[in-house]
Amino acid sequence: MPFVTTADETRIFYKDWGSGQPVVFSHGWPLNADAWDGQLNLVASHGFRGIAHDRRGHGRSTQTWDGNDMDTYADDLAALIEALDLTDVVLVGHSTGGGEVTRYLGRHGTGRVAKAVLLGAVPPLMLRTPDNPDGAPIEALDQIRAALLADRSQFYQDLAVPFYGGNRDGSTLTQGVRDQFWRLAMQVGLKAAYDCVEQFSETDFTADLRSIDVPVLVVHGDDDQMVPIGPSALRAVELLQDATLVVHEGRPHGLFGDYEAEFDEDLLAFLRS
Repeated sequence: MPFVTTADETRIFYKDWGSGQPVVFSHGWPLNADAWDGQLNLVASHGFRGIAHDRRGHGRSTQTWDGNDMDTYADDLAALIEALDLTDVVLVGHSTGGGEVTRYLGRHGTGRVAKAVLLGAVPPLMLRTPDNPDGAPIEALDQIRAALLADRSQFYQDLAVPFYGGNRDGSTLTQGVRDQFWRLAMQVGLKAAYDCVEQFSETDFTADLRSIDVPVLVVHGDDDQMVPIGPSALRAVELLQDATLVVHEGRPHGLFGDYEAEFDEDLLAFLRS
């Protein structure tokens, strides 16, 4: 299996499918690169090179005790891009992966990047603060941390339902999608999973968003129960220099079924633009 070794000797697993302009995917929490298999297959089948990695602590990458923070996630992404000597890259990040992409662009610049996609992404800030009154209360995030320590397997099984909107009338969420979510989530080391809660919720990406000087496609479901659209996508497009917002009515946080097909169309159109 292919790996890139970072400065602190962490081994980052990645998939590399197809050839052409590189499209590099960053996954959400608590998943891994397998969550992007549909999109890797899509872009590789349409003349692009699809690449996706497991974040440190997740999947097949090293389960690190230290370094489970957004700056290091961004540096790991940079290590992958530089090791493969990628240029003219399109970065795609979902949820926490959207934070990783945003921090990479703010920290490492856009010299190797042509454009970016933020899907259901956490920037600019998830946490409720006086300046971000619509954010998530710290008590809700503390409950996530407590649930991880108490019974993470059951927590992930329960989380899959609102993640994909399975608690909404008319939902077509299948048991297979729920099982896959649980399978990927259980491959995350407990320490990495726990640390990442703070990173996706309390990291302020405002300055990173303002610094991005390439086109960014912002895609969000307006029934996202994990990362509500108001303090995330709607605010992010106000901070970005060159943003296009696509809102999918009634869609949840996670991709599956019709929503996945709709996003695939968005992605291909943006890649070809």
